[in-house]
Amino acid sequence: MANRGASRYPRTARVGELLREIVAEELTRLDDSRLDMVAITKVTVDRELEKAVVYFDTLAGPEDDAEVVAALDEHRVRIQGAVGRQARLRRTPHLVFRPDEVTRGAERIDGILAQLGQDEPARPDEDPT
Repeated sequence: MANRGASRYPRTARVGELLREIVAEELTRLDDSRLDMVAITKVTVDRELEKAVVYFDTLAGPEDDAEVVAALDEHRVRIQGAVGRQARLRRTPHLVFRPDEVTRGAERIDGILAQLGQDEPARPDEDPT
């Protein structure tokens, strides 16, 4: 009998999540100060599993993106090797690194909403305590 649960969750999504975990774990093993505050947020994989886009975010912000991408590119072969050893895929996808603009946009919106909430005076029907 076929595994019906797996068909509800596309293979590319399952592989992407596995790659996210492997890449994040491998980053903790790298001795590179440029990658200290980097988090892997998402990995998208194409249907043929030939290319994987690894999205990251940093606490430092967008000003360090170029430096982080350069560091990740320098370590790409090692990271891809870890993927190849741990993922048990027929072919290891080529990794491409990009900043996660979606996460940053959501953080910016959260900051704006928080600021708006602080600027609004309390309504008379609300208890200020």
